[in-house]
Amino acid sequence: MGLSFRWYTRGMDVFGKLSQYDFGEVHFCLDKSTGLKAIVAIHDSRLGPALGGCRFIEYDTDDAAYIDALRLARGMTYKAALAGLAHGGGKSVLIRPKQRFDRVALFRAFGNFIENLRGHYITAEDSGTGLEDMEIIRTQTKHVTGIDPSHGGSGDPSPFTALGVRRGIEACVKFKLGRNSLEGVHVAVQGVGHVGYYLCKELHAAGAKLTVADVDKLKSERAQREFGASVVDINDVAKVHCDVFAPCALGAGLNDDTIPHLHARIVAGAANNQLAEPRHGDDLHARGILYAPDYAINAGGLVNVAQEVKGYDATAARERTLKIYDTIWEIAERSKKVNAPTYKVADILVEEKLHAAAKR
Repeated sequence: MGLSFRWYTRGMDVFGKLSQYDFGEVHFCLDKSTGLKAIVAIHDSRLGPALGGCRFIEYDTDDAAYIDALRLARGMTYKAALAGLAHGGGKSVLIRPKQRFDRVALFRAFGNFIENLRGHYITAEDSGTGLEDMEIIRTQTKHVTGIDPSHGGSGDPSPFTALGVRRGIEACVKFKLGRNSLEGVHVAVQGVGHVGYYLCKELHAAGAKLTVADVDKLKSERAQREFGASVVDINDVAKVHCDVFAPCALGAGLNDDTIPHLHARIVAGAANNQLAEPRHGDDLHARGILYAPDYAINAGGLVNVAQEVKGYDATAARERTLKIYDTIWEIAERSKKVNAPTYKVADILVEEKLHAAAKR
C-alpha cells in the first residue's frame, strides 16, 4: 500500500497550535494511491487510550483541517472526562478528496494507519462517516467502534447522542424555567441530520414544540412531516423566539453574528465546538442565557461506543447516558453559585478530574 507520512508545515505554526490547545501529539498520513490525507490528533491520554470520531469532509486548506482536528480532540478529552470514561481525547480528520476516489480503498488505508498507532487511538464515526465506513476500517484494525451489532458493536451512536442531549435539555429546563417536563417547551433545532433528527424524535415524544432548520430542505420537511415541526430558513433559526435553541449542525454557530439575535433563555444542542471563541460563552452568560457546554451535553454517543471497547452492554450505555442530566445540573448549579460562565465551570470540573488522574 505504501503509506507515507509528512508534516503539513508550509504556512502553519504546528507547534504553536499544539501549545495553544495544550496538546499531546498529532499524527499525519498521506497515501497517494488512495488520496488519503489523514490527521489523527491525540490531545490527552491520562485517563486511558484516546477515543474519538473520524471526520470526513472537504476543507479549503490543510491548516483548516489541522485546526479542526486539534479543537475536536481537545473537546473529546473534556467530554470523556466529564462522562467518567476511562479514555483520553482524540479525533481524526480525513480531508475529503475533491476528485473521484475509491471510498473502500481510502478507508482501508485509514484503517491501516490506525492499526499502526497500536491502540493509542480508537476511532468511531463522525461528520461524513457512517457504519459502513467503520466496517471497512474494521477489516484492518480492531481499534474502531460504532461497528455493526452483528460484529459486537453498537451501530449508529446518533440515538444515544440525542438521548443525552434530551436529558441535558430537561436539566436546563428544570433549572432555568422551573418546569418538570418538556411538554409545551418550544425548541428550535438547527440541523436535523443524524443526531438532530433523533433529537427531534426524543423531544417530540416528550411533548415539546419544534421549529427546525437545515441546509437540506428535505431533512427539514421530514421533521415537519413526522414531528409537526415548523420550518424556517437556516439563517433565521437562531432568531426564533423559543425556550431552547439547540445547535446540532457544524461548530462555531455561537458567534458575534448569532448571539445578539438569540431570544432563547437556554442554548443546549448536539454540535461540537459551538462557541466560535471562549468569549462567546461569556457573552451568553452576560445575557442571562443558560448554555449547556457542548462536550458535556453531547457525550451520549461517546458513552455508547466506549462500551464496545470491553464488550458492548446497551443497558449500561443507556444508564450512563441518562446521567448527563446530573452533569448539566451540577454545571448550572456551580455556575449560579460562583456567577461564572458555564463553559468555565465545566472546564474546571474536567481539570480537576485530569489532575487527580495525573496524581494517581
